[in-house]
Amino acid sequence: MPGRIDETRPFLPVNIALLTVSDTRTAADDRSGNTLAELATAAGHRIAARQIVRDDVDAITGQLRAWIADPQIDVVIATGGTGVTGRDVTPEAFHSVYEKEIAGFGELFRWLSYAKIGTSTIQSRATAGVAGGTYLFALPGSPGACRDAWEDILLHQLDNRFRPCNFVELMPRLQEQ
Repeated sequence: MPGRIDETRPFLPVNIALLTVSDTRTAADDRSGNTLAELATAAGHRIAARQIVRDDVDAITGQLRAWIADPQIDVVIATGGTGVTGRDVTPEAFHSVYEKEIAGFGELFRWLSYAKIGTSTIQSRATAGVAGGTYLFALPGSPGACRDAWEDILLHQLDNRFRPCNFVELMPRLQEQ
């Protein structure tokens, strides 16, 4: 992968809130949420909050708005509800709270995913954006997709040592006017 870690810079952990969107998952069987929690903590970040909400725009946006308003949350990562079925409303909820979309995230996720699952990646509506100085990422609901997004994108972009640039170094400037 292009890019490098600048070992002269200290690692800065970020506070991450994990949101699982599902009508059926519970804390006992949330494999995708568990995958993200394990990967994020192994990388040195803090899981500041974790919640499961049903596939409902109001439930999702309500939780997003609460975390966006919380100064202790730097990043929200959601899993689930990004497909094309009638109950998949996570992208709509995320788009309703974005101040700015990070269009390249979904594009890059699908490009990377294509190498692993072929044209099935077209069914993913993974998305990302920023609101209230908080990064928001919506991933598909499978543990494999969560692992791929973390290892191939988020691990690097949520590491302030990653060069030539990363999301963490932009955090102090996200709310500039």
